[in-house]
Amino acid sequence: MSQDTKELKLAVLIDADNVPYSNVKGMMEEIAKYGTPTTKRIYADWTKPNANGWKSVLLEHAITPIQQYSYTVGKNSSDSALIIDAMDLLYSDKVDGFCIVSSDSDFTRLAIRLRESGMKVIGIGEKKTPNSFIVACDRFIYIEVLDGAIKKTRKTTNSQSKTPKPTPTPVAESKKPVEKETPNKIDNQTIELIEDTLDAIGDEDGWAFLGDVGNLIVKKKPEFDPRNYGFSKLTPMLKSLTDILEIDERESDKKGIKHVYVRLRFA
Repeated sequence: MSQDTKELKLAVLIDADNVPYSNVKGMMEEIAKYGTPTTKRIYADWTKPNANGWKSVLLEHAITPIQQYSYTVGKNSSDSALIIDAMDLLYSDKVDGFCIVSSDSDFTRLAIRLRESGMKVIGIGEKKTPNSFIVACDRFIYIEVLDGAIKKTRKTTNSQSKTPKPTPTPVAESKKPVEKETPNKIDNQTIELIEDTLDAIGDEDGWAFLGDVGNLIVKKKPEFDPRNYGFSKLTPMLKSLTDILEIDERESDKKGIKHVYVRLRFA
């Protein structure tokens, strides 16, 4: 991730009817990786019982609730309020990008319109989110991945809080897995995406800088995330594909920092 991306002023707009409140902590931590959330609003009919779960987490994360009454049964009135606010924020020139938290395809046109105006658009939603909304965003993150990361952290914390275990011997320590908890199978479509990306940006010898590889993959497939395959980062994910890829870690001008390059093994 580039430095300028981190400085983005983001408007976070949450559709409470289409995302679970239990993931809010993971969502806000993820959003902070891409910029500073200067505006945080959540839309719902707060008179309904199904919105009660959100009420307990709004103050903790400084999210402003926006009331939108449901005048018609079966219609999601929060959508129109969110879209209107998004356009108002767009023309206010106070933000550099938007984070739309929803699993609803109704926001597809909004995402496209915001990007046409030069805004960075990040989507967060469940895996059931229609592809039309996913591809309309610059980047799309699955909530299930964030939820899994939270549970994993809690599990580790709980296990460490119990009676301390004896210090493992060097032999036992060497048997511990590194960066490979429970990786999922990387599908052929994703492998082809990686291969095509390396073909497109590799130098004369086929080598491509890892950061450029990751950026182009996300542009082609906004929902791409190594965590979807059980890896915390792109580097260990690509290192698992040793049958088709070569990895080269090169020393940089800064001491202790290495630049990672990758190429097709038979390039």
